[in-house]
Amino acid sequence: MSLHLLLVEDDAALVAMLGQELRDMGHEVTVATDGRAALDAVVRDRFDAMILDIMLPQVDGLSVLQRLRQDAIGLPVLVLSALGRPVEKIEGLDAGADDYVVKPVTAAEINARLNAILRGRRQTVQEGDSLRAGDIVVSPARFRAWRAGKAVELSKIEFALLTELVRNADSIVTRAMLLEKVWGYDFEPATNLVEVHIRRVRSKLMADGGEDPIVTIRGVGYRLPA
Repeated sequence: MSLHLLLVEDDAALVAMLGQELRDMGHEVTVATDGRAALDAVVRDRFDAMILDIMLPQVDGLSVLQRLRQDAIGLPVLVLSALGRPVEKIEGLDAGADDYVVKPVTAAEINARLNAILRGRRQTVQEGDSLRAGDIVVSPARFRAWRAGKAVELSKIEFALLTELVRNADSIVTRAMLLEKVWGYDFEPATNLVEVHIRRVRSKLMADGGEDPIVTIRGVGYRLPA
């Protein structure tokens, strides 16, 4: 799939390498070397996705993200940053990033992550601020969830887990992905955090006698049918 990408990065060597490798994959790549230029480019042109560094001159990456989301611009954004602590990842995701990857990273991984973001968006029906998968609807803005029209009361972590499954409906969401997105881990700790919370989400979704909507892919992760 050929994409029009906005690469926002002030490292000239990295821009040259990644830009060429992404073009070799068939993508059209536009480059912005600071945050202000990135915001201007989004206004001028139409992109399929943005690859965004955090530490930028003029306007930093987090501010770019916040401005986009405040203006209701839903452009998919993959953050590419040297800042890799869990708190920094969480900050980026909370600001509106669709995914967050730490440098160094290959163009092949960037391409795979962009495809996953776009696939998840295509397979999720969006209604206003809501996301739908089957008879499950979540509203991230209102922190509410429903199944078959009935409200489902979830904790913050449970809601974050369900939202990731809905956002990526019909795609496998791995345990590592959930640990990264929900808890901010970039490694897999020796813990059953994911399993425990998935079990709780399942229980609440089935409280009124409905079937278990979450498919377990043994040894891999989970999938929620669209």
